Amino acid sequence: MSGSGRILRGIRAQLRARGMTYRELAVAIGVSEPTVKRDLGRGSFSLARLDRICEALDIGVEDLIRSDPETRLLTELSELQERELVADPSLLLVTYLVLNDWKFAEILAAFRLDENQLLSLLLRLDAMKIIDYRPPKRIRKRTARNFSWRKDGPAHAFFIERILPEFFASPFDAPTDGFHFMGGMLCDGSLRYMAAEMRRLAQEFERLAHQDAALPLDARDGCSAVFAIRKWEFPEFTKLRR
Repeated sequence: MSGSGRILRGIRAQLRARGMTYRELAVAIGVSEPTVKRDLGRGSFSLARLDRICEALDIGVEDLIRSDPETRLLTELSELQERELVADPSLLLVTYLVLNDWKFAEILAAFRLDENQLLSLLLRLDAMKIIDYRPPKRIRKRTARNFSWRKDGPAHAFFIERILPEFFASPFDAPTDGFHFMGGMLCDGSLRYMAAEMRRLAQEFERLAHQDAALPLDARDGCSAVFAIRKWEFPEFTKLRR
């Protein structure tokens, strides 16, 4: 799927969203209506004209690409997509790596996958519409910045059953580790405040992950964080209540 094709579809999508005609766009950028129709039909306009179109639509090129209905970024996967991922550890691994901006050569160098195996896994992810993959090595993830796994979906269940027990089976004693388990009694307002602060901290984690994706791979380490709070009492305590 070419970048120019995405831009053209994005422009058309933005025109439809605004109820803006080709004639109105032509007036806004100072050309004739037939010129606009020809440009949007052939995709042969100059970068200067693209700049004028963006100004008329008050939008950036990156936003035009995101407007393309065929390449709209994913905020979550379907239940079937998640089931397929958790059923195949290799596929789940490559998904995790691609979503964290690993490159083709970096995956091959770090994991016991040969080139044909990795190629096959990437083609599966492309067919599932989780990434855009163009052999041999061009990979583009289709997930949005605010992507998350389905609440109570297959990936969430896999996380609870398989990952959390191993994650917590650790002393958390490295200088970069952090672990705090606290129990107390809070009112509903305080609980809502704590939940909001945890969402803010989760957003900061995502921001830093996006920022650090620009660093070389050897300057980054895989890490995981769990933020959770709920009304709860240890069942053994509950048994002793009157």
